Amino acid sequence: MSTPTAPAWAQRHLDDFVGHLAAERDRSGHTVRAYRGDVGACLAWCAEHGGAGSLREISLADLRSWLGEMSQQGVARSTLARRAAAVRTFFGWARRTGLVDTDPALRLASPRRERTLPDLLTATSAGELLDVAEVAADDDDPVHRRNRAVLELLYATGIRVGELVGLDVDDLDADRQVVRVLGKGRKERVVPYGAPAARALEEWLHDGRPRLAVPTSGPALFLGRRGRRVDPRQVRTVVHDLLRHVPDAPDLGPHGLRHSAATHLLDGGADLRMVQELLGHASLATTQIYTHVSAERLRRSYDQAHPRA
Repeated sequence: MSTPTAPAWAQRHLDDFVGHLAAERDRSGHTVRAYRGDVGACLAWCAEHGGAGSLREISLADLRSWLGEMSQQGVARSTLARRAAAVRTFFGWARRTGLVDTDPALRLASPRRERTLPDLLTATSAGELLDVAEVAADDDDPVHRRNRAVLELLYATGIRVGELVGLDVDDLDADRQVVRVLGKGRKERVVPYGAPAARALEEWLHDGRPRLAVPTSGPALFLGRRGRRVDPRQVRTVVHDLLRHVPDAPDLGPHGLRHSAATHLLDGGADLRMVQELLGHASLATTQIYTHVSAERLRRSYDQAHPRA
């Protein structure tokens, strides 16, 4: 479905709304851009297909028709749910600021998200991946030392790639073997890591990072070849490239390592709420997807091993 351009009256409201998100609710740049895109697409659709010339002319029926058309176009339920949530947030703000008298999105229901089981590595494949990274780091290339430290930290902590690239050197506490992470909604948490990650980080900080750092590097923990803070795209490339050397491993990105770490923690007997805290999930329901993964793995093992399965 093509995305029409929001009219001028809608753009003014969008500008004020994203300013509110950034300044008053301290939303990240990524979140603000996502809200602007979703709400802008909705207002543009209502203007073009519903004939709306102002916010006050948009009805619940318009909003339902907008979601319905996207559903018919095959848009994923998770995307529909996100867009509906963004529109509810926008009209809630519009109601509080007096731009509308009544909130047309108050009864706008979100489609139930499909809970699909994520692809992940087995514990054996995860170990082989980290072994590949360690062997590659033996060539004394500082970038390869960085790559090893990145993979060890991702798997040890289950942090998001966006959280990883935002880390500064001072976020590490080497004595306690914990890292301070700024997650979604600017919420801070402290996540532990183990001895292998600690060794990889120590080698990177002492023998790798100093050779890449330049005066403009700042406090960034992980740097690229030109001394700038590493970005998510670079980390994804590293994970994909090294996974190609692991036999029978699925092609995963950094988020696949997060899924794997969470599942392996639960497989090892970790408490669900502890895993929720480590991952930075606001809702326990989000973490519970990993209990289903573990149950599926148990079921497959049972079916393969038990003579009366």
